[in-house]
Parts: sequence; structure tokens; C-alpha cells
Amino acid sequence: MGQEPLRLVQFTRSFHIGGTEVQVLELLRGLPPSYRLQVSVLDDSGPLIGAVWKLGHAPAAFPLKGSVVQANTAYQVYRMARWLRQHRVELVHVHDFYSTMVAVPAAKLAGTKVIVGRLDLSHWQGRARRAVHSRLTRMADHVIGNAEAIRNQLITEEGLPASRVSVIHNGLDLPRFESRRREGLRGPLPETGGAPVVVHVANMSHPVKRQEDLLLALAMLRHEGVKLHAFLVGDGERRPGLEKLAGELGVRDIVHFLRHRTDVPAIYARANFGVLCSTAEGMSNAVMEGMAAGLPMVVTRVGGNTDLVRDGERGLVVDPERPAQLAQAFRQLLSNPEKAREMGKAARDFVARELSLEKMVRRHDALYQRIVRGTDA
Repeated sequence: MGQEPLRLVQFTRSFHIGGTEVQVLELLRGLPPSYRLQVSVLDDSGPLIGAVWKLGHAPAAFPLKGSVVQANTAYQVYRMARWLRQHRVELVHVHDFYSTMVAVPAAKLAGTKVIVGRLDLSHWQGRARRAVHSRLTRMADHVIGNAEAIRNQLITEEGLPASRVSVIHNGLDLPRFESRRREGLRGPLPETGGAPVVVHVANMSHPVKRQEDLLLALAMLRHEGVKLHAFLVGDGERRPGLEKLAGELGVRDIVHFLRHRTDVPAIYARANFGVLCSTAEGMSNAVMEGMAAGLPMVVTRVGGNTDLVRDGERGLVVDPERPAQLAQAFRQLLSNPEKAREMGKAARDFVARELSLEKMVRRHDALYQRIVRGTDA
């Protein structure tokens, strides 16, 4: 009893809007008063920074200027180590690749424990970055992945002992998601004449998202006389090429490019099912939100997708880069709407039961206590 608050730093790259930043914000909101929390960033900007200030935190910035391979990086490591000692920080939880470059060496210099968050399969990194990330991860006291596939990669490919890797799934704020759904659409949606709709939410910058496979599946179904419209939410430099491909495949009238939308919960509410057909994925917020909306999701067998969707129970799972399998999954859902509704309900129940913010915060709390004090919270 009467134990001092645990001095914990949450370190992320910035507070621009993204899945990682939202999860950090939820940890800052949800952790109990038995913590003395501080926040550090590489870049103290982004639309979520106001929410961090409202919680009473002024993030300490350790800016990387351009390339990490320069003297400034070493200087920021030195600055952070001094800052950690000065504030008697006991634990740093670092959430992304670039922040890890500063946080891990700084924590080691300061004698502070450090947890590294690994939130994707490093599919966007080149060989050199992956090697550096892997080395820094091995130096950490503990590692958190947000999907089993990430944990497996860390153990089998990067050689981490299983005892030093935990899986904590992302949390979803279901009440907030519900209120956003009830707020309704913020802009018009294309007319579909009552035809069924599949929704795909992903950026159009990364080829791994494979919107092409969705377009091919839709073309196959149209050829058989099956009418299915698609709402593609997201934008990026690949969009013009995807629009051109939709035209070439003869599906331009049933594929609707909605660009960026802030009313995704309300869009999901107007769909029959959702899809994510990536070739690489961490723990997808898009899939979690589709499930929260009560939709059966069709996902590829990669990354964290199979943590979320159990095939035939909460949706359907197909192999990546197999448009014919996607078309078959869509056909299955369209031909048995009752079964599709059951899967959607099971998906929503799973999110409410397993992916609550409370559960996500509680599991972090228990791990922090164990790593610093050798006890469970």
C-alpha cells in the first residue's frame, strides 16, 4: 500500500490522425491514477495534440531533422536520456519505428525500462530499416504486438524469446463509434438503386491494399449477372490508376470512389458487408470498425486479419491476390443473407467482448506493473 505512482512515458512520432496515435490517446485517457504519465514525441504537431493538452500533458519533443543517419539523432538520444533521468522515469512505451530510434538507446543510457510496440509486419520497410528495427526491438525489456502474426514474426524471424513478447489487441471505443453512426452521413452517397453494397476502407497510396483484386472480383460477378456496388473510401496517388482500371473492366458505374470521408461508421451502416483484401496488414482499424457496425467482413489471410475474423463465423477469409476467391465469398454472402446477418452479429459481439478500450487499457496496466515491479496490477 501507499506505493509511489509509476512514472511512465508514452512516446509516439506525432499526433496526426492514425490508428497508433488514437490508441496512445486512449491509453492516456484510460490508465488509472496510479501512474505519473508524461508524453514525448518526435514532432509536437497534428490535430490530436489539442486532446493531449486537454488531458493535461505538454509533450516533450525530440525532433529528428530529416534522415536519422546524422549527428542530430545522437544529440536527441542524449537529450532524451538526460530528460528521463531528470524526471526519474521508470518505463518508456514507444509506439513506432522512428520514435524507437531515439527511445531505446536513450532508455538504455538512462537505465530506464523500455517497451517497444510493434504494430505492423514491417512490410513498408526496406532491408536496412528492418535490420535496425529488429536490433532495437531485441534491446527492449518487452515487446507488444497487436496481432498474433506480429508475435510469430518476432519469435520465428527475429529470434525474440516468447516470454518477452505479448499480444494486446487494439481497443475500439464502441460508444463513440455508435454516436458517430447515429450522427449520420456528412455528405451524399451515390445512388445504387437498391442493389447490395460492399465497402472497402483503405488508403490508395500503398500497393499492399490491393484494391485491384476487389475491382476484378466485381467484374467477375457482373459477368455472371450479379449486381453488387462498391464504395471505396480513401485516397492517394494510386486512385487515378484504379479509376482507369475500373473503366477498363467495365465496372466504373458500380464502383464509387468516395475519397476521404469522416463518416465511415454511417457509410458502413448502409452496406451489406465489408472487405479488406491486402497482402500485408497489422491489426486493421477498418476491419474492427466494419465488425463494430455489425457487418460480416471478407478479409485476406494475412497479418492480424485472422485474429479478428474467424472464417465462416464472423465473416469470410480468403487467400491474398485471389480475386476469384473474393468473388466467391461475395456470392456466398449475397446468396445467404440470413447467414450473413448472423456473422455480422457475431462480429459485433466479438468487438464488444474482446476489443473494448477497457480491456486494452487493463492489459497494458498489468504488463507495465509486471515489467517495472514484477507484479500484476
